[in-house]
Amino acid sequence: MRTTKAQQAKNHRLIIQTAVDLMTQHGFEGTTMKQIARAADIGDATIYKYFPTKEKLVTAYFEQAIADALAQANKTPGQADFSLHERIQLLIDSLLEILLADREFVGLARGLIERAPMLLLGEQLPGKTVLKQAFIQMLEQAEATKEIVPCGFKPSLAGLLADYVFGVMAYWLRDESEQFANTTQMVDLSLGVLVLGLRSGLVDKLLELGGFVVRSQMARLMHDGSGLLDLLQLARRGMGGLSGLGGARG
Repeated sequence: MRTTKAQQAKNHRLIIQTAVDLMTQHGFEGTTMKQIARAADIGDATIYKYFPTKEKLVTAYFEQAIADALAQANKTPGQADFSLHERIQLLIDSLLEILLADREFVGLARGLIERAPMLLLGEQLPGKTVLKQAFIQMLEQAEATKEIVPCGFKPSLAGLLADYVFGVMAYWLRDESEQFANTTQMVDLSLGVLVLGLRSGLVDKLLELGGFVVRSQMARLMHDGSGLLDLLQLARRGMGGLSGLGGARG
């Protein structure tokens, strides 16, 4: 009997969750595709029609989580009237809420991704293309409402924002503060700096100088986390001063 699209989608999700549970218990190397298939009550050969390798299962987990977070954020009442800051924060909060149940697996998977350099380049990060499109739409809406000045590098900035989401994820995995308060503060401060920069046009100038430099420095700060909150607080105060000056000239 032919499998319906609905059943395929159900099997796809079931296989991913079964893999998450088994890899959390036994590790990536200690889990086989046959074990995952049998635990999910899927044929040993059938599982390969969904996922050709275990690595594809890991990346599919993040793609699914990002898609679910976007769907959850889009269902939030009143979100159509949110500011750019609020929209991005809502998406990140939704994603971290989804990842929380599988935090141990996310840490394991993050390590696998970091050991695969090609995944950290270009569009290879799982779910990055979907995130980029979502951020382009958010930026376009912020431009339309004149919340920010026109941005000439929206695809580049959207790509940086997608990378930023994975940086937040890495920061969150190392966060041992109560209820992840440091992550919440870091996201709020960094988005505050971003929006102030977009309002003044400074972010556009930075992207014109070179998005690679911005991305590499952001990745370094996200990775070691040392002094990041202090730096963001200082930057936000400085950007607030620039915004005030811009308003006075206007």
